[in-house]
Amino acid sequence: MKKILVVDDERDIQTLFEQRFRREIREQTYAFAFAFSGEEALAYLEKNPHEAILILSDINMPGMSGLELLRRIKAAYEVPPPFVMMITAYTDSHNREQAIARGADDFVSKPIDFSALKEKLQAIFT
Repeated sequence: MKKILVVDDERDIQTLFEQRFRREIREQTYAFAFAFSGEEALAYLEKNPHEAILILSDINMPGMSGLELLRRIKAAYEVPPPFVMMITAYTDSHNREQAIARGADDFVSKPIDFSALKEKLQAIFT
């Protein structure tokens, strides 16, 4: 089972992921953990340092931004570094460039196309 940490300040994201990945969760292909802030995500990772092998993080969050969270994750968890996908509604090149510079591995646009996300996950985990 592959553990995925989803970080987003919008709490309805948990219900959305649980609905869209219902079969994969039931079949124990994926397990999801949810954090609703960058600070919550860091606390989760501190308690479970190598549990999440993929992190999906929103860029625009109050408090610690997804970009700051990304920087801290990549600095703290070097071996093995987690695969981090940034979720963003922004299409501007500035946020994308900053995310790439800080170590983002991939991007998912909002609203999330769950079919495309599932394809990306299959490609990552095969």
